[in-house]
Amino acid sequence: MEAFKTHRGILATLDRANVDTDAIIPKQFLKSIERTGFGKQLFFDWRFLPDGKPNPEFILNQEPFQQATILVARNNFGCGSSREHAVWAVHQYGFKAVLAPWKMHGHTRIPAFADIFRNNSSKNGLLTVELSEPEIEQIFAAVRHKPGIEATLDLGKQSVTVHGENILSFRFEIDPAVKGRIMKGLDDIGITLEHEDAIRAFENKHKTQLKK
Repeated sequence: MEAFKTHRGILATLDRANVDTDAIIPKQFLKSIERTGFGKQLFFDWRFLPDGKPNPEFILNQEPFQQATILVARNNFGCGSSREHAVWAVHQYGFKAVLAPWKMHGHTRIPAFADIFRNNSSKNGLLTVELSEPEIEQIFAAVRHKPGIEATLDLGKQSVTVHGENILSFRFEIDPAVKGRIMKGLDDIGITLEHEDAIRAFENKHKTQLKK
């Protein structure tokens, strides 16, 4: 897994809430037993017309957003089923991070990301950044004003900086354990191997029992 510390890239805005995993990676593409090649199927039903041609109305098919590496969406991104393929598709397409807002609906707090999608993201090196709804609105407005605008994500400082005529800067919260594993580029296997010496010592101590 690639380590993530800082990244600067073009912002692409997806003006939709409750984007579910079936929209992110439709079910017909889940047959592969490999963990690669899913980027080309990202948002397939939105990116392509029934005849297979790119949909010119979809933002990721438009310049300069075809080069975007930071996706900005609405709340509850990644809801639906628990398929890890959704995270693979977003990451393998070329996005390094997804930004989304939390919002209040009455007394209910609607999260920026569905829990399983957020957890799967942390295990695959895709940074999910939760900001407030007004902050995300400012980013949407900045992209509308200047398509192709870039932002810098600094995981160490937990900051988002949008570069434009007026610099926008926001701070985000992240679980320290998640922050650490993403900055080090550690998936579940990598985290286990951090304890390789202890594991080897245990095996050597109990090798007689293990051979029985």
